[in-house]
Amino acid sequence: MSNQGDRATIRLLLADDQALVRGALAALLDLESDLSVVAEVGRGDEVVAAVLEHRPDVALLDVEMPGMDGIAATAALREAAPETRVLIVTTFGRPGFLRKALHAGAGGFVVKDTPARQLADAVRRVHAGLRVVDPTLAADSLVSGESPLTERETQVLRAAHDGAPVAAIAGALFLSAGTVRNHLSSAMGKTGATTRAEAVRIAESNGWL
Repeated sequence: MSNQGDRATIRLLLADDQALVRGALAALLDLESDLSVVAEVGRGDEVVAAVLEHRPDVALLDVEMPGMDGIAATAALREAAPETRVLIVTTFGRPGFLRKALHAGAGGFVVKDTPARQLADAVRRVHAGLRVVDPTLAADSLVSGESPLTERETQVLRAAHDGAPVAAIAGALFLSAGTVRNHLSSAMGKTGATTRAEAVRIAESNGWL
C-alpha cells in the first residue's frame, strides 16, 4: 500500500472475499498518484470496523461476501460513517443489485472487468459526490422496471426464500395455506418461473424482494 502525504490523495478501503481479486485491485489503484489503498478486508461484517479505524474516503465493496453482503454493508456504513462514500465493484452485474445498492446509499456501481483507468475515474467521481453507474446495467435496470408483484406476493416470496413449507409461511404471515398457495402461484406466473424457488431467484435478481 502506498503511503502518501499529499492531502489530495483519496484514501480507499477494499472489501472482497477473494484475496487475489482484492490484491489485483489494490495494485492497480495504488498505481494512481492520487489514490491510496489504506485497508483491505475479506468479509462484509468487517467493513464498518475497518472504516472507523482507517477513515477511508471511499470504500470499494463486493456484493457477495461472508458475514454480510456488500449492500447491507453499504447501508451500515451510511449509518456509522456517512462521510465515507461507497462504490460497489462486483462480478454480479444484475439490475436488481444495482437498484438495491443505490437505495442503500452507494454512490456508484461498476463491474469488476471495468478497465483500470475507468475504475480509477469512477473512484474519483464517487469521491466528488457524483453517481457512477455501469451504463449497460443502468439500461438493463430501466428495462426490468418496477416490480409486478403485489405487496402480499412479495411478502410470501420473502417468507419462501429459505424453502419454508407452505404451513410455516402461512403461520408466519397469519394467512391460510390456500391463500399462500394462491400468492405463490400468482408470483410464479408474473415472474415466468416454474417453481417457487425459481420465482424467488428471479424476483431477487430484479430487485423486487
